[in-house]
Amino acid sequence: MTSMKFIDNQGILDPAMNLALEQYIVENFGEKDTFLLFYVNQPSIIIGRNQNTIEEINTHYVNEHDIKVVRRLSGGGAVYHDEGNLNFSFITKDDGNSFQNFAKFTQPVVEALNKLGVPAELKGRNDLIVEDRKISGNAMYATKGKMFSHGTLMLDSEIDKVVSALKVNKEKIASKGIKSIRSRVANISEFLNQKISMDEFKHVILRHVFDVEDISEVPRYELTEEDWENVKQISRDRYNNWDWNYGKSPSFNIQSSHKFDAGLVDVRLDVKKGIIENCKIYGDFFGVGEINVLENSLIGVRHQQEAIEEALTDVDVPRYLGKISKEDFIQLIY
Repeated sequence: MTSMKFIDNQGILDPAMNLALEQYIVENFGEKDTFLLFYVNQPSIIIGRNQNTIEEINTHYVNEHDIKVVRRLSGGGAVYHDEGNLNFSFITKDDGNSFQNFAKFTQPVVEALNKLGVPAELKGRNDLIVEDRKISGNAMYATKGKMFSHGTLMLDSEIDKVVSALKVNKEKIASKGIKSIRSRVANISEFLNQKISMDEFKHVILRHVFDVEDISEVPRYELTEEDWENVKQISRDRYNNWDWNYGKSPSFNIQSSHKFDAGLVDVRLDVKKGIIENCKIYGDFFGVGEINVLENSLIGVRHQQEAIEEALTDVDVPRYLGKISKEDFIQLIY
């Protein structure tokens, strides 16, 4: 990762602002240089791009504890953030080989953790694991030749709140052969000989990623007042918008879901007189294209295998669902 610069988010804890900042950078700066952004959020649930918010959160607990719920641009699953969790985001050019390549972006973080004596490794689709327990989840987003790969690093999160705030799909738990989310996640601090502060933790990663002795040597991009005004506008328009964060769940009379290796896909169809009148696809898959393109290709189609196959003839299904084939998708919905 050559010519990389660090962007300081100025200690902002508002998830709507931090996600807006990430969006602003990827849309405006990702073409030549690579950027590294860190952000820490106040207690919040960050929902994956294609998830059904209401089905992912424990609404009563979220309301009672004033936990902010914000949808992000990337796919993947819902995550709980708090001030014990560091989010990192590599924002760069989409060279055609990097999307889905989580190893490329997590490797420097894994190496920094290893230096701290934490035996982290990338395992499965997109998780960093220590001794079979998850310390980090990662996701990606691509747009107009640029992309970001971002992830969590649970340094010292309140894991019991993670468990209470999120609902976990039973298919996901069954597919991983685990009894509970609580036994599966861990804080990085559990594997350290002595506790370190969030600032010290950031400095360790920065020194390693930029290969410098002192963080004053880290090359930076300083955000201008105009940059910040634009970020605030994005935050207002998208991340503080109920329709974006929650959206309306359409009525449906047929539901099919399956946990593929590449992620959970949950299809809701509203079929009347044999015709698909509405289609909504939820899940934690990592596609590049806007999912509504795939959804719209099925509206008005007969709910019959041949008709569905014909409707999808020219549709590149993996573009929208990641590494899930057209054949598997058709088998799921019919």
